[in-house]
Order: sequence, then C-alpha cells, then structure tokens
Amino acid sequence: MRKVLLVMLAAVITTLVAMGLSPEVQANIVAEPVVYTIDGQPFEGYLAVNDNFGGDRPLVLVVHDWNGLDNYEQRRAQMLAEQGYAAFAVDLYGQGVRPSNTDESRVESGKLYADRATMRARLMAGLDQAQTMAGVDGNRVVAIGYCFGGAAVLEMARAGMGVDGFVVFHGSLSTPEGQDYSKTPGRILVLHGSADSPVPMADVAQLAAELDAAKVDFDMEIYGGADHAYTVWSGDRYNGPADRRSWRTMMNFLDETLR
Repeated sequence: MRKVLLVMLAAVITTLVAMGLSPEVQANIVAEPVVYTIDGQPFEGYLAVNDNFGGDRPLVLVVHDWNGLDNYEQRRAQMLAEQGYAAFAVDLYGQGVRPSNTDESRVESGKLYADRATMRARLMAGLDQAQTMAGVDGNRVVAIGYCFGGAAVLEMARAGMGVDGFVVFHGSLSTPEGQDYSKTPGRILVLHGSADSPVPMADVAQLAAELDAAKVDFDMEIYGGADHAYTVWSGDRYNGPADRRSWRTMMNFLDETLR
C-alpha cells in the first residue's frame, strides 16, 4: 500500500511540474476586486493569482458576458489562477453597473455594440491595467470571453490589440461593417455549439472564411447539440460535456501560446 501511495504521489508531482507548478505553490490563491478609472469613471475588475509563485505569471484577460462581471467570471479567473496563470476579469460597464435581468443586460451590451470605439477603449484600458499589476507578465497575454465577451474579444482581434491569442466561448461572430481581421496579431480559438440558435453555424462558416482571407492562424471546435451559453453553470442551456471539453481545449491553447 505504501508503495502504491508513493507511486501516486510521484505521478501528481510529475503532473504539476509539467504544468509549470510545484507542490509547495498550490494553495495560496489571492483574488480581489481592482478599481481603476477610464476617463474619470470608476470600473471594477477582478484579479486572481497564485501568490506563492516566485515570478510573474502569463496573463489571461477574461471578458464578461452581457450581464456584467459577476461571480461567474470571478470563479473562472480563480480557476485560471489555480492553473498557474494571472487572470484579470475586466469591467466594460463601470463600477456598480451590473444588470439584473435580460432587459438590462440587453441595454448595457447594446450601448457598446453600437459604440465600438468606446468598447475598444474600455478593453484597452482593462488590458493596460492588468499588464501593470504585480505578479503579471504583461508580455504573455491571451484574452478570453463568453457570449458578449466573446464578441468583445473578436473586437480586440480586429483592432490589432497586442496580445498573443483570443478565445471565444459561444460568442457573437459577425463582423461589423467596415471592419476586418487584417490587423489581428495572434491566434484565434473559437469554441461553439452546433445548436447555437442566436449564432448559427452559417456565422461560424462566415467567420472562418474571413479569417482565411486575412491569413489569420485560427482553430474552431464545434460541440454537437450544444446551444448558446453552454458554459453557463446556472443556465437552462448548460451543457456539461461541452463545457468541460471547451475548457480543456482552451487550457491546451493557453499552454501552447503562453508557456
């Protein structure tokens, strides 16, 4: 029995080392809100890091869904910190602006869909804030986003914001008139459900054609039968297998892009 336990312990240590971690740095996840300003207006993001690491960690920028930054994005940031990344969830709406229902979410997200310059400015400000924080390696960055956040991440890609990769979970994929991907600096990963009614497979095919035309390095993974918002734990469209598979795919993408 003792021999079996020793073998299991050795396997765990080997796995941690392969992930860039070590056993003594597993437990101390520090997660806290971060208030920053854009044009004099306060915004409240959320930073999660493993405080026991000796050096700066690659940064994952997390962009929230249309209902604003809440416990969902905070938990995703913590999960990323547990895997050895510094994760910063940006706030695109402003401190205290947290929609409580569908109508309010539609209004707040609609403001930024209609004003792409402001969306870009807030994304860039959040990125700037994250890159200067303690424990963060601002030269190794991937942006990820969910639903509305996925659309925002593609906005970052089209704007040519200087990050290494962009990950879209069940996001809006359409390209606004006058925009394209000619300035995209990094890789794109699209994680989408085949049964996504608001964003059908025709939109996926159109995006693929645009990325091919712009010679962007990209991958797409499609989950059969998964609807829109398939990763939202509390939602009635949650799809566990698609959520877990997409998370694993993203983690592989992060490892390839940032390690």
